[in-house]
Amino acid sequence: MIKKITHSEISNAEKLHTLFQESYRIEADLLGVSDFPPLQRTTSDFQNRNTQFYGVWKGEVLAAAVEINQLKNTLEICSLVVHPKYFRQGIARKLLLFVEDYDNSETLIVETGWANAPAINLYEKFGFQETGEYIGPGGIKKKCFSKTK
Repeated sequence: MIKKITHSEISNAEKLHTLFQESYRIEADLLGVSDFPPLQRTTSDFQNRNTQFYGVWKGEVLAAAVEINQLKNTLEICSLVVHPKYFRQGIARKLLLFVEDYDNSETLIVETGWANAPAINLYEKFGFQETGEYIGPGGIKKKCFSKTK
């Protein structure tokens, strides 16, 4: 079941921080980088974000989360992470289905590291089209995707 996460609460911000650390270490390895900006986010960063977080819980464990930002007629997927213990169980797919039905935005956008094949494959399976590439902070090459609902 997908639940909204009140990320301003310290205990939830700590759980988000832990989940993001575990998940983004895997992406950093896929990209072959040691200085990966998402790994620099602090618990306070999560508490003070102006975005929404939704998560999938396995008992008391936050197994996966999606961070979204509502823009004009566009819903941005800022982050979608799954704890490595829960990889390949369809959780990311469930979160994407949730995001697709979240509101009446016309477009969904997301980006990921250019070598993050699991994420790229997932977004493409959901009908996202690559819209560009750029070099982000830390010299990390990223791919951008969008999907019209």
